[in-house]
Amino acid sequence: MRKTLLSTAALTLFSSALLADDASMQAEIDALMQKVQKLEKQQKRTNKKLSQVNAQSANDNIKFGIDFRNAVDVIDYRNNDADTYATNPSLLSSRLYLTMGAAPMKGLTFQGKLAVYATWGSHLYVTDPALKDWAASSKASDTVMRVKEAYFVYSDELGGQPISVSIGRRPSTNGFLANVRENETDPGSPLAHITNMEVNGAMVRLDWGRFIDGAYTKFVFGRAHSGEMQDVYGDVSGARTPYALSGGDVNTTLEDTSVDFLVIPGNAYDDGQYQVMYQWAHIFNTKGRKLDGNIPKAASGTADLFSVGLKITGIGEEISDFLDETTLFVSGAYTNYNAKNGYTLIGSADGGSRSGSSVWAGVIIPDMLTERGRLGFEYNRGSKYWTPMTWAEDTAIGSKIAVRGSAYEAYWNFDLFGVKYLPSQIRYTYVQHDYTPNINCAGWVAPVETDITATDLRFAVSYRY
Repeated sequence: MRKTLLSTAALTLFSSALLADDASMQAEIDALMQKVQKLEKQQKRTNKKLSQVNAQSANDNIKFGIDFRNAVDVIDYRNNDADTYATNPSLLSSRLYLTMGAAPMKGLTFQGKLAVYATWGSHLYVTDPALKDWAASSKASDTVMRVKEAYFVYSDELGGQPISVSIGRRPSTNGFLANVRENETDPGSPLAHITNMEVNGAMVRLDWGRFIDGAYTKFVFGRAHSGEMQDVYGDVSGARTPYALSGGDVNTTLEDTSVDFLVIPGNAYDDGQYQVMYQWAHIFNTKGRKLDGNIPKAASGTADLFSVGLKITGIGEEISDFLDETTLFVSGAYTNYNAKNGYTLIGSADGGSRSGSSVWAGVIIPDMLTERGRLGFEYNRGSKYWTPMTWAEDTAIGSKIAVRGSAYEAYWNFDLFGVKYLPSQIRYTYVQHDYTPNINCAGWVAPVETDITATDLRFAVSYRY
């Protein structure tokens, strides 16, 4: 009996001890749970903060790129009628593009490009009349950094139809076909055969890719020249009406009004090997001569420009590596300038019209020496009144695309030292002007027969990243 009582007491004491341990353990568990819950809250706050940081660093940031080119051009001009010449054995220039891109949300992107394109030893700021907004960053001049491109694009679907809208300073240089010789993978928006200049505009793009491979159409409306307006400080004669004139957007003496345009470029077909592009452009108030008073640069009428081009990337179906890496292209273009009554355009009669045409063909083949090197050969032929909008010059001697005569060109694009970040070029361009050189927007000038040759031998090396 005594042993039983002792056992019971021992069990009681043991159970009490166990209960006491359980209570203590439970307290520790409760404390741990509180710590875990606290840590979970801290983790949530940390994750939220990280998400915000990631959004800023990976989505909301602006990514920059660099395209820095140095070049030397050996230039020669010969007027074979007058037996005169002009040369420059070493035109040294540097061009810096600072590219920008951002995509803060799905469907919305921004692209920009700041540019300095200077001749070595140039003036800080050039005010030459020829340095217009449409070529400010595309022709070597001074050391001022300018906005070459800045635009945003918003893309969405409208009733199942993909649609994009955009506004800003357009990527309107080195477009389709011109980008090949410039060794640029992505072309600008327009067809370079009729449009190669810097412009501002608004764009709507309709994508037809669900019906035809690669097909789309763009509608671009913009302004290429602002009329003779007063600036923000007003007219020095006494009137103070910034950005406006009493007679409207027209200088009553010079009839210098704004020049607007409607351009419709598009891809008719693109399966990666065969690509067909087209473009129609209508220019309002294009500049010509007013016969009464002999006023040049007056709003004299309209111009229509049309082009269609075919590019074949790779000949045949895997016949050989050489043909797979060969590119052929051909393009045809037509321009028509219509003067108003009392005006003339490109030497037309009073209220008459002038038409011009051009062909452009080229072949690009592997150089057989380097991994990515390419040799290119191009030919251009333009008629007497051929007048495209290519004032962002494609060579130092002027636009060879705009030649009223013939142009021949050969170039070697390669990576210096085999480094892909150092694309380089050796290029030779020969131009035979059969009529007045078409080197600027000068619709008030009547082309006349001439015999002028111009050559440009260029060595260029770039750093692109």
